[in-house]
Amino acid sequence: MAGGPDAYGLTPDAAIAIADGLIEWVGPASDLPAQYGGCDRQPYGGRLVTPALIDCHTHIVHGGNRAREFEMRLNGASYEEVARAGGGIVSTVAATRAASEAELLASALPRVDALIAQGVGVIEVKSGYGLDLETELKMLRTARALGRARPVHIVTSFLGAHAVPNGMDADSYIDTICLPTLEAAHAEGLVDAVDGFCEGIAFDTAQIARVFDRAHALGLPVKLHAEQLSHIGGTALAARYGALSADHVEYATEADAAALAAAGTVAVLLPGAFYTIHETQAPPVQAFRDHGVPMAVGTDWNPGSSPLGSLLLAMNMACTLFRLTPAEALAGTTRNAARALGLTDCGVIAPGMRADMAIWNVSDPAELSYGIAVNPLHSRILKGTP
Repeated sequence: MAGGPDAYGLTPDAAIAIADGLIEWVGPASDLPAQYGGCDRQPYGGRLVTPALIDCHTHIVHGGNRAREFEMRLNGASYEEVARAGGGIVSTVAATRAASEAELLASALPRVDALIAQGVGVIEVKSGYGLDLETELKMLRTARALGRARPVHIVTSFLGAHAVPNGMDADSYIDTICLPTLEAAHAEGLVDAVDGFCEGIAFDTAQIARVFDRAHALGLPVKLHAEQLSHIGGTALAARYGALSADHVEYATEADAAALAAAGTVAVLLPGAFYTIHETQAPPVQAFRDHGVPMAVGTDWNPGSSPLGSLLLAMNMACTLFRLTPAEALAGTTRNAARALGLTDCGVIAPGMRADMAIWNVSDPAELSYGIAVNPLHSRILKGTP
């Protein structure tokens, strides 16, 4: 998956040499250098080996669930109507504030286990269901704890600009809660990147820009939920700030695609939310191709708009709903997903990379996107350890 004329870079009858958690050599087994002749060997019987998958957009730390809102939407309510009626993101806030750190960890671990069981080696986890200092920090501490409790790499995103708490206006919330909380979370070493929700029901571009300015002052990269439900300029804002990624982007334009390409920003496609809230406008995938915008794919696993716990299913949905090719879907959950998180040591099988790999009971890489609710994982290798 290192890129090039062959979409997959598939090597038949291959060997991979690992030392100290890193890949040292990869190529046809017949070309294995003599220096590895005496090494311990692990045969995998002709199975497919890929980089470990990367879920680059999740909200898996939260309290409660929103099954009732799922029922409301099926009875005709739109995502915006649910939010304006006091549901949506804000309804999860109360449950998350009420949960202890131990309770949040206990509820999130099964979600982590589900992703690990599908070959995932890196999971991005966002805050954003606290909307106050104490709970946002509690969520980020829980996210860090997930990486200590399970064999998986956790990347955290501060999403304080996710929703406006009841009884506050957006500008006051940013000034009195969001920005001070970002400072506190950064001081505690809990933040790898800063995210925001730029949408009519959340924050406008000027408000997000203030958050991004503070992030840059702290030396933190940014990313953005942009153009999911409407076009208000979030994608252009993300490009202007050199964001790691712009996520959702259903309403992005050709001009937005050109801006993302110039900025080196990844377009993260989230078909689970598109499916769940019955969206009809798909992201401009062909424009992204035409302009050379890297495309990643994530679950967006969250309790409301994308209760999707399968990255493999997200790959299938990206192909079926957005017309990605299976090779694009696999790149979107390996090398491009790593890029969307600012990671340079994973996502491909190449010398110098971290030895994070997934071994599959398939022979053709397209099978990973082809199956619906099929999990062909045989095992994982993380930092060189099976």
